[in-house]
Amino acid sequence: MRAPVVICNHADARPVATRLAGALNTELLLNIDVSMLVDGPEFALLFDAQGLALQQTGRKAPGPIRVDFASGAVDHRRKFGGGKGQAIAKAVGLQARVYPHVLDATAGLGRDAFVLATLGCRVDMLERNPVVQALLADGLARAELSADAELQAIMQRMSLARTDAADYLQTPDSVDVVYLDPMFPERQKSAQVKKEMKAFHSLVGSDPDADQLLERALEVARFRVVVKRPRKAPDLDNRVPSYRLEGKSGRFDIYALKKLPEHLGVG
Repeated sequence: MRAPVVICNHADARPVATRLAGALNTELLLNIDVSMLVDGPEFALLFDAQGLALQQTGRKAPGPIRVDFASGAVDHRRKFGGGKGQAIAKAVGLQARVYPHVLDATAGLGRDAFVLATLGCRVDMLERNPVVQALLADGLARAELSADAELQAIMQRMSLARTDAADYLQTPDSVDVVYLDPMFPERQKSAQVKKEMKAFHSLVGSDPDADQLLERALEVARFRVVVKRPRKAPDLDNRVPSYRLEGKSGRFDIYALKKLPEHLGVG
């Protein structure tokens, strides 16, 4: 797919927009109404006063996709999401006095990583797609500037490496838990797919090396590997997990390697 064009509609963002356009080897446009781009690329990376967003082009395109840890659904989950009782917390083994160091090898927009960081885990994120990298980096940078002291503390537990998990997992530092959420091929008959997923499937596609990522993750994790999957999806690499945590539409497959200690991390 053709790389998204970069549009800068905010003067202060001009330097970073120029660098991003160069990194993506794509065109930089200034002060453009994205709805008027009807014959160009399907997507644009738009810099405006709110930061960076991925925006589908054309007159009837859905709204922008941006990473925002300070408001909206992500912030609501931080405040009212169920704490350590959430399935993802149970999947990584988080409990009283146990705060695993998690490597999120397929970070995407960083939402799962943020949930774990809000609960006290240190989370290292990897993201291979340069467009998704840029969105996530922008969201992290804006959250770090927040006046919310609690949010700033959460950001201190999150880090992003702009690298491919397949490369990183060859020679990683030790990590307690490896978390994988590989892109799953889009269901052809799905009538209602969130705009984020539509955009990602168009822009990113699936992760054809997901089976190999699981194999490498099992070699480097100290205590467990957690794989997030659609509820009816096949097991990665045909490996049956130690156990599963199932929800209405998704599940977590847990590959337990060693019992977690009674005290881990700082919380």
